[in-house]
Amino acid sequence: MTDHARSLPSPDDAWRARAAAVIPGGSSTGSKRPDALYGAFAADAVVPSHYDRAAGCRVWATDGREFVDCGMALGAVGIGYADPAITAAVQAAAVAGPVSSLPHRLEVEVAEALVQVIPCAERVRFLRTGAEATNAAVRLARTLTGRERIVACGYFGWLDWNSDALGVPAATRDRVSWVPFGDSEALAAAVQGGDAPAAIVIEPLVHDIAPRDWLATARQLASAVGALLIFDEVKTAFRVRTGGVQALLGVTPDLTVIGKALANGYPLSAVVGRADAMDAAQRTWISSTAAAEATGLAAAHAVLAWHTQHDVCARMDAAGCALRDIIGAALHAEPWTGVRAEGPNVMWRLVSAEPVQLDALVAAAARHGVLLKRGAYQFGAVAHDERALDAVRRAMPALLESLHATTQRP
Repeated sequence: MTDHARSLPSPDDAWRARAAAVIPGGSSTGSKRPDALYGAFAADAVVPSHYDRAAGCRVWATDGREFVDCGMALGAVGIGYADPAITAAVQAAAVAGPVSSLPHRLEVEVAEALVQVIPCAERVRFLRTGAEATNAAVRLARTLTGRERIVACGYFGWLDWNSDALGVPAATRDRVSWVPFGDSEALAAAVQGGDAPAAIVIEPLVHDIAPRDWLATARQLASAVGALLIFDEVKTAFRVRTGGVQALLGVTPDLTVIGKALANGYPLSAVVGRADAMDAAQRTWISSTAAAEATGLAAAHAVLAWHTQHDVCARMDAAGCALRDIIGAALHAEPWTGVRAEGPNVMWRLVSAEPVQLDALVAAAARHGVLLKRGAYQFGAVAHDERALDAVRRAMPALLESLHATTQRP
């Protein structure tokens, strides 16, 4: 493609304009807004903004261009887009009627399966999103303990209890004490430095998997003060291990929040945990009309079958490692890019001291058929086969040449 052709608006660019006219920010998902996808290159007419279809680890934009996707729907898709077995299960649930005035039997079957694979799970409640489920876990902790304060480390979604965004009451924000990742002294000081907390809520993988000693300290502190330990394993369950970081490191929380790869991209999340903590749901109100809608449950049922029949997490790890090695080695050989690849195999990130260089890299990758996520995270998936990895490998020289030309512009 010539530079002149690259400068011309593409059919996909028209969708970006239409979206901007009717959707604030251009997308209902913050991480999929043009400025979030491409930063300083959000207005580049050639980088894709919308897709028509996805299969395996590939996405086709509205103008027909094909891309190898390294972000895999923000980690929601672990097996692959439109996996035939998962799609068939979802279609069967849709044909049978995905909701009614009674709960579907799949709600019971999937809950039973989750109790078998998540170490802390004795009871299960389903919701649709990770943010909802984390909010529910916090409410359960507050209900069980009669306390309000939360000690937290991580990202837990957009809902009020953990957000400092405009529109959130100060009184709500003030009930959360934030601590740095991996810092046991700060964690102890936060737990002991005010009124007793209802819960310690931790995302056990941020830039890397949490140190086991830190999680063990959180476990000890929570038990000592009568608080619940909650792990947000929305990104890590069914990825790091089927049972999450808790299964990998052997530190068991009281409650766990799961989602994303649980249903391979279909909207489903859950709070799971010890029976007495989960039974607090009977004393408060946590409910949603679509919480246990059957297509999401059918997808999760099929995903659980995948994990029973295959070492899915090992395959994700291998794919993520291969992607990081291909991209990371190319960047390391060209230090002028200022971008490097870091983090664990299954979910690694691109980092740079110069954000515009990272923006330029992501835009250059998109021009050459590779979708990278700015910053965190790139997710390995089962569908990242040798053909896809080879496509990324072959794209790197032209991608870097394009990046060099872009960053040399006056």
